[in-house]
Amino acid sequence: MRRPLNILLIILTAAQYAYPQIQREPKKSDAIGKALSEVVNRGEAPGMIAAIISGDGVIAIGSAGVRKVGSDIPLTSNDLVHLGSCTKAMTGMMLATLVSEGKLTWDMKLTDAIPELQNSVHPGFQDITLWQLLTHRAGLPQNPSDWDAHITMEIKERRLAILKDNLSAPPAIKPGEFNYSNFGYMIAACIAEQVTGLSWESLMKQRLFDPLGMASAGFGEPDSHQTTDQPWGHSRSGAKWQPDRSYDAEAIGPAGEIHCTVEDWAKFLSLQLIAGNSILEQKYLNKLVEPVGFYACGWGIVEDLPWAKGNVLTHNGSNGIWYATVIVAPGLDRACVVVTNSRDFSNTGDICSKMITKLVKLDLNNNTK
Repeated sequence: MRRPLNILLIILTAAQYAYPQIQREPKKSDAIGKALSEVVNRGEAPGMIAAIISGDGVIAIGSAGVRKVGSDIPLTSNDLVHLGSCTKAMTGMMLATLVSEGKLTWDMKLTDAIPELQNSVHPGFQDITLWQLLTHRAGLPQNPSDWDAHITMEIKERRLAILKDNLSAPPAIKPGEFNYSNFGYMIAACIAEQVTGLSWESLMKQRLFDPLGMASAGFGEPDSHQTTDQPWGHSRSGAKWQPDRSYDAEAIGPAGEIHCTVEDWAKFLSLQLIAGNSILEQKYLNKLVEPVGFYACGWGIVEDLPWAKGNVLTHNGSNGIWYATVIVAPGLDRACVVVTNSRDFSNTGDICSKMITKLVKLDLNNNTK
């Protein structure tokens, strides 16, 4: 979550391959598991999960490694994973449901949504819009000064108080220019909270998780009981991985604090792979992937890739102890995801990017060797 996109290191010459029919393929799952085991056995991650997904769900999935270093409990394909900034696309989808009902508009200004801010927010921020917040063009820093401020407040009021604390000074960045901002997604969620009276957490459950049947989806730490019922995150200490519970503050949730199984993540990703769903009309789905420059609403957009038969949506996410990577190719009815319960800032991103490339090639080649 702390850093934006870097994963489209996928330089493929895949347009020559014929794309297979949609089907579940155990041999592909075996191939994925083998590739992940090679990474884990080299000590490059404690555990990893990867999957190939269609609009119908997971086609192939594999896992390797352990839930927690020091235990022998394997990481499984059904375990919860932390999505980091891949949460942003989900927050954007939830906000789009409010736009579709006329409760919000994409060009709604901050002070129109929350009138009380007119007397506390610097004039340079008063006219920033919801769409600017979601496309990182609101002139905001990456993070506020303190995510843990006002910790005794109820979460909706806490987010509003953090907003007020950090928007009284003039913008350091010119609104309209791209600057990746977790803070912007918190503010976008804060708008929804103040307009609806419901917390972002409640809105996500009511408007996204429940309708999609994402029963495993939740917020923050996957293993909140400090057991090994679910995976732990890990940080690097010299040559060794150390279990780590350094999770981000609750207030940052809309920018990067969702966890779920890969199977449930696939239910969300399918919204950009299939025509027709019970969540949003197609025009709203199209808006969510309409880029301003290279970034849309929770998605980096790479346009007109021949192998993908169109645009590719991409993002990664990390809270410093997990790392998740996703690409979505609507033209192929495919998505690929890779998650590891660890983060080494020197190489985890590259490792996951290379694994994504392997998944794409495996699927395009129908290669299960």
